[in-house]
Amino acid sequence: MPRPSGHVTAREPGAEAGVSRAPGPGLRVGSSAAERLGGDFPVPNPRAIGCPVLPLAARTAGKDRTDQQKYGDIIFDFSYFKGPELWESKLEAKPELQDLDEEFRENNIEIVTRFYLAFQSVHKYIVDLNRYLEDLNEGVYIQQTIETVLLNEDGKQLLCEALYLYGVMLLVIDQKIEGEVRERMLVSYYRYSAARSSADSNMDDICKLLRSTGYSSQPGAKRPANYPESYFQRVPINESFISMVIGRLRSDDIYNQVSAYPLPEHRSTALANQAAMLYVILYFDPSILHTHQAKMREIVDKYFPDNWASIAIRIFYSVISIYMGITVNLADAWEPYKAAKTALNNTLDLANVREQASRYATASERVHAQVQQFLKEGYLREEMVLDNIPRLLNCLRDCNVAIRWLMLHTADAACDPNNKRLRQIKDQILTDSRYNPKILFQFLLDTAQFEFILKEMFKQMLSEKQAKWEHYKKEGSERMTELADVFSGVKPLTRVEKNENLQAWFREISKQILSLNYDDSTAAGRKTVQLIQALEEVQEFHQLESNLQVCQFLADTRKFLHQMIRTINIKEEVLITMHIAGDLSFAWQLIDSFTSIMQESIRVNPSMVTKLRATFLKLASALDLPLLRINQANSPDLLSVSQYYSGELVSYVRKVLQIIPESMFTSLLKIIKLQTHDIIEVPTRLDKDKLRDYAQLGPRYQVVAKLTHAISIFTEGILMMKTTLVGIIKVDPKQLLEDGIRKELVKRVAFALHRGLIFNPRAKPSELMPKLKELGATMDGFHRSFEYIQDYVNIYALKIWQEEVSRIINYNVEQECNNFLRTKIQDWQSMYQSTHIPIPKFTPVDESVTFIGRLCREILRITDPKMTCHIDQLNTWYDMKTHQEVTSSRLFSEIQTTLGTFGLNGLDRLLCFMIVKELQNFLSMFQKIIMRDKTVQDTLKTLMNAVSPLKSIVANSNKIYFSAIAKTQKIWTAYLESIMKVGQMQILRQQIANELNYSCRFDSKHLAAALENLNKALLADIEAHYQDPSLPYPKEDNTLLYEITAYLEAAGIHNPLNKIYITTKRLPYFPVVNFLFLIAQLPKLQYNKNLGMVCRKPADPVDWPPLVLGLLTLLKQFHSRYTEQFLALIGQFIRSTVEQCTSQKVPEMPADVVGALLFLEDYVRYTKLPRRVAEAHVPNFIFDEFRTVL
Repeated sequence: MPRPSGHVTAREPGAEAGVSRAPGPGLRVGSSAAERLGGDFPVPNPRAIGCPVLPLAARTAGKDRTDQQKYGDIIFDFSYFKGPELWESKLEAKPELQDLDEEFRENNIEIVTRFYLAFQSVHKYIVDLNRYLEDLNEGVYIQQTIETVLLNEDGKQLLCEALYLYGVMLLVIDQKIEGEVRERMLVSYYRYSAARSSADSNMDDICKLLRSTGYSSQPGAKRPANYPESYFQRVPINESFISMVIGRLRSDDIYNQVSAYPLPEHRSTALANQAAMLYVILYFDPSILHTHQAKMREIVDKYFPDNWASIAIRIFYSVISIYMGITVNLADAWEPYKAAKTALNNTLDLANVREQASRYATASERVHAQVQQFLKEGYLREEMVLDNIPRLLNCLRDCNVAIRWLMLHTADAACDPNNKRLRQIKDQILTDSRYNPKILFQFLLDTAQFEFILKEMFKQMLSEKQAKWEHYKKEGSERMTELADVFSGVKPLTRVEKNENLQAWFREISKQILSLNYDDSTAAGRKTVQLIQALEEVQEFHQLESNLQVCQFLADTRKFLHQMIRTINIKEEVLITMHIAGDLSFAWQLIDSFTSIMQESIRVNPSMVTKLRATFLKLASALDLPLLRINQANSPDLLSVSQYYSGELVSYVRKVLQIIPESMFTSLLKIIKLQTHDIIEVPTRLDKDKLRDYAQLGPRYQVVAKLTHAISIFTEGILMMKTTLVGIIKVDPKQLLEDGIRKELVKRVAFALHRGLIFNPRAKPSELMPKLKELGATMDGFHRSFEYIQDYVNIYALKIWQEEVSRIINYNVEQECNNFLRTKIQDWQSMYQSTHIPIPKFTPVDESVTFIGRLCREILRITDPKMTCHIDQLNTWYDMKTHQEVTSSRLFSEIQTTLGTFGLNGLDRLLCFMIVKELQNFLSMFQKIIMRDKTVQDTLKTLMNAVSPLKSIVANSNKIYFSAIAKTQKIWTAYLESIMKVGQMQILRQQIANELNYSCRFDSKHLAAALENLNKALLADIEAHYQDPSLPYPKEDNTLLYEITAYLEAAGIHNPLNKIYITTKRLPYFPVVNFLFLIAQLPKLQYNKNLGMVCRKPADPVDWPPLVLGLLTLLKQFHSRYTEQFLALIGQFIRSTVEQCTSQKVPEMPADVVGALLFLEDYVRYTKLPRRVAEAHVPNFIFDEFRTVL
């Protein structure tokens, strides 16, 4: 929108000659719309409503096909409202759909509510506008009607804007959020939100307004019939109001913009924003477009003229910008409307198109040459600018008009490729305008630079205006006083005789100069001209030319008086005119088509950034448009709307300047290659004769001289751009450079991690170690080279490296863990994801979402207990069949080297989630196969009766135990698999903790010692509190325990076996089931003196350490009495079996007893409990005999 009511700058309204004057008495510019119009309708709302729609719309664009397929059965369009009970019953019939529905609600209710509130605001806006119009018609506001409001300058502007912005909101919503998506959002909100049942809910009306129109923004999509007029008529608006608004826009220059464009050939540019308003508002009265040929001809003649004079250059505006860079091609948009199409035909005649394109080509070449001349060093001096203000402003207008025409009419958005006529017109324009995007971009760049320099000069001159004027006045007065003294005869001057008349006259002139008043500029200017004439006359009539010194004094005084006239004529109107003429809001979206040209220019010449700064500031003029009315109304939305648009522009600046970090990293890759493969590190001791070999002058020249110098030049280029205020956001080039480097580093490291950790599950042997080594070399190359260039780009490379790599890994861990969470952490909620330095997401290549998931699953695959045997003493896994080593603790050292502490810690966290999931699955399985099986329950009950009390010896124990095992045989396969998976992951967690602890002690011994001591001190205090509750204990809101846990886990100072992973309920027969499970597995194992318990047959695989740790972890999740009962059952089994063997005189200890005793030994060892826990259930003599067997 043009700057109405002269509110471009902070001057008082009414001071801007020829722009838009202050409103009449009783109306205050800058007051709220309610005060202006005599009502309470909040006009600024649409700007604030439009602001959240755009970023929200961006969210809908990011949803992938997987999500659509996943949630397709639970997200409904408006067909839901025909029979909601039917749809809900379909959901209730399937528990999995109910779970999915609940998951979707929990994850998306916040964003769905935000969309609904935005939609509701649009509906509320039009309801408020209609109510305001009704109040005006009914005389609620005394002496005010629609007619009187439209007679007032501000009222006319605001009412036109009110209707126009409603139309814009509807168009933007339909363009950015497709109808089907809107319907599904509204239905989702209706189903999930409690607010729908409130009495004041207007859900039906909102659905009616925003139901699908059938419009699609996809290229080549067919336009629906009667669109958008049928869409605009969903909420009826007073027809006479629409008619009066259109009448005002047709006849008036409502913003008085023509006065800022005095040349007749610039009229269409002056009225371009008003033309955009008229274009939108005409859809509220489509009969004009269809049948009113005279009105349409008048509109086209005024705003899109086709009746050019023979020497005039008029604007061929078949393409217009309607709001914040959204462009429309009238030839396409008005195709269905007979009157509009007929009125445009002359404009679209190919001969006319050719003429206009040729004229603009010539005009742009002419004014571009002028601008380049003005930009030459030293050309734009203060005196030259002050003497040539009209010429400079005309040049500026011509430049901006030509740029506007060329950008709008050559843009891809200006032409539908499926429309033959439009394609032909565009080809004609491209040919006849000799269009070259690089030349047009250079033209824009030079114009922006010229405009920026002029504005800065005028701002400086305005700020110094009064001081300079007073200085010139003082200098002129002093010169006259000195001449008076010369003619007094007191001061001797060569060949100057005493002359009292001249002495008195010069003193009088001095007083007259001093009496000039800065505040009364008109009178002062007139008087100054008279004084200059008087000084010329005195020189002529008194024959003073003969004395050069007197002539010099007179000439100096005239010069000062001339400077005073120039200075008093420096007016703010010039700045305002430049601001209006330099408007680039139409290019808010089109500018993106020049991004590649900008980046290529910067890559070739990094100092180009300084010129781009002026272009970015010129583009910032678009921010005035949405903020003007919000600011005038003192709306609280001002900050949020300013923040949004400023943020969008800063994001674009970052996007353009990202070429500098990209180019730096291109050079850095070469440095990495040279440092990793070519340059040999110099040893600490070196033989003199090998010095030349280690010098490697060729590669070092490539690294040190060429590539490093190139990186320094890029850095210098971006730092040449001074700190700039873009909208309300301050852009610091140093911060911009650092953010750009971080962004490029994140992009490349994330890609290296993604590509480097993709595994072939069928590969034998596993690709894990080779890929880790390869990735480690890549990461080390990045790290070394990044550290190498830090001094040349003035950044803290190690700090950036650690922060960004940790962020990448933590984000990927978070995304991987989302698979195990019902309420997922979305990107916009993640503490690791960033808008300015985004972590890229890659398409999953298998069931894992990220590289950390693939790494974890590959480790689990190669250490699968069904395929491998873990030897605890060696921390090594061996293949059960071939007995070859599969992997060992070296794997975790390699991960530490490649991914660092963050990688190992992230892997540990992911394993925790997997253990939780496995334990939850186990409990579901337990309920299903044990608690709901009557045969199993009867068997367990019989067994418990037979073995009670647990301290006794079971008679005929073999028969009782193995009878129970036989009857429950079918449940043990699934039970074993679940227990072994948990045990396997616990072993991996132990290995990770060992590696973390080792590296912490080695790299940060003080941190390790401090953490250990703090941990011990805290535990001691907590134990003391439980013994004496009067002693202190951390309160619930104290985060100390939570924070110290994160540190301890990162340093490996924790025992994974002591963790409580899930909350559990009481389960009947739980200890006896686990006991039966254990003794059912013992026959599958045999004792080996060197290796301990190993699998008896590879065909029936059971691995001892995962079995023990899985059972131990499972029992840890329940009350300790279950563990007590479980251990008592094992003790009873050992005692009863030994008793039976003794009575039957079997000399050797049975293998099952050896296994059970080994389990107790390992249980005590892993849990670090005292031996008396085991000895409480098994007599010492049995343990003594067992040790002789070992």
